[in-house]
Amino acid sequence: MAGMLFVRRRDARVEVRVNDEGRQLLRDIFVRVVAAERDVTHEWHAPLNAPINPSSDDDDPVATLTRQSDIASNAELSFMTVNESFLTDAEAWAWLCTIQVALRSTAVAHGVLSDERLATTEPALLEEIHTMQRFLYDLSGCF
Repeated sequence: MAGMLFVRRRDARVEVRVNDEGRQLLRDIFVRVVAAERDVTHEWHAPLNAPINPSSDDDDPVATLTRQSDIASNAELSFMTVNESFLTDAEAWAWLCTIQVALRSTAVAHGVLSDERLATTEPALLEEIHTMQRFLYDLSGCF
């Protein structure tokens, strides 16, 4: 993937310069996050719904519900806008949050929680992780 995948334009929109294959990968990521939110048997469901800081909100159902609502809303908005050439700030932020959630869920589900484990990860999973990181890196540069 040469060049920037996302570019901030003068009119304040974010231009999406992702090819069809990249858009399909993003679509798959967004669908997996939406599916994991709704399906308790999905491999990402537990990491997706785990407290980010257990000491803060483990016993606080309101904090958990708010986080779950944000994840679902962002993933749904991301999926709905995956074919757009230009994104508003809210849409770009939804993409960023959803890809972050997908990366975290992938790492937790596969136990890739250290540099040592990352170094021994199978090539296909490693490529998926690096691709999500590239999307995040380029998209975060627009904020």
